[in-house]
Amino acid sequence: MSITYRDIEKAADQIKGVLVRTPCSVSQTLSAITGAEIYLKFENLQFTAAFKERGALVKLMSLTPEERQQGVIAMSAGNHAQAVAYHAKRLGIKATIVMPRFTPHVKVERTRATGARVILEGDGFDDTRAFTLTYAQEHDLLLVHPYDDPLVIAGQGTVALEMLEDHPDLDSLIIPIGGGGLIAGCAIAAKHINPAIEIIGVETAQFPSMYQTIQGMEIQCGHRTMADGIAVKQPGHFSIDIVRRLVDDILLVEEDQIEEAVLHLLEVEKTVVEGAGAVGLAAVYKHQNLFRDKKAGIILSGGNIDLMILSTIIERGLVRTGRLTRLKVELRDVPGGLAEITNCLAETGANVVEIHHHRSFVNIPLQSVEVEFVIQTRGLKHVTSAIKALDNIGYPSRVEVGD
Repeated sequence: MSITYRDIEKAADQIKGVLVRTPCSVSQTLSAITGAEIYLKFENLQFTAAFKERGALVKLMSLTPEERQQGVIAMSAGNHAQAVAYHAKRLGIKATIVMPRFTPHVKVERTRATGARVILEGDGFDDTRAFTLTYAQEHDLLLVHPYDDPLVIAGQGTVALEMLEDHPDLDSLIIPIGGGGLIAGCAIAAKHINPAIEIIGVETAQFPSMYQTIQGMEIQCGHRTMADGIAVKQPGHFSIDIVRRLVDDILLVEEDQIEEAVLHLLEVEKTVVEGAGAVGLAAVYKHQNLFRDKKAGIILSGGNIDLMILSTIIERGLVRTGRLTRLKVELRDVPGGLAEITNCLAETGANVVEIHHHRSFVNIPLQSVEVEFVIQTRGLKHVTSAIKALDNIGYPSRVEVGD
């Protein structure tokens, strides 16, 4: 079955007034940082915080009364699960959702909260898929595939339709790739509206399955990525052909680059985005020369990030920028020594968060102590000034990185 622009227009009519038409707006700060004119499509503002609602709803609305009575099953690392569960409940359809065992807790609980039956099975999406296909046959359930379904792809294509209705002069669309449903639908819509527009896909370097497939390479993936929403080892059958025809390039990004993008979106745009949703911005940061002076539309595909992961990203980001720093200082173990150092740090404007003394497990002279300070600063220049101030009063210090 081929997917056409008319299918995407029809899908847009179906979801109109039911789903959020998310904003697509320019980011002045990110534009200044990257040298491109950056437009962000905030799909993290959907009710279930991801674009997956579009395809899931279009598919569910296509079911006959008999199929609705039969019940549906979906396999997902989280966003598709929540989308199917939520809209199945709205439409009175019983839903079973199969998720990998290590799916972030927030996604599991939000899916359960809709009333769907949740089964945790498999260490990754591909294990989960195998179990789901067998379970669907055994229990006579209709599969709602997360990406390899023409109706789902048509639904996802409505993202690009809205972006180009709002900003018809965009030069590029930068789109996350997992199984390929989002980029396939968006490529069909965008290339129909403007054949000259660039369609750029982005994958994590840990799961470059679409890139490897298009290049004719053997698929080789890692085991873990913070972009779990696009951790797919086998792209969709329908998507591969569309990507070959309509996608101009696929870029790969590393884990630290995704972390940085998540943190910048939180700090600059005040918006929470999961790893998979941040890969587009990560790609622009990594390949600024490709997008300089262009109007680039980035899809923030989802915002379902585990709070523990988010808190770690924030803390690591503070460390990288020097706003949270660990200093080690050796001093004589006598009254007043510690006070002299803390007073010096206070005079520089650094805030002491933690202090740890080390006497036994260090190679220093007797009657000496190594003190570790965790301090809050305004950044790397401030850290340098604090170190210089300590040195000036006779306390050389060093920044400790790592454990």
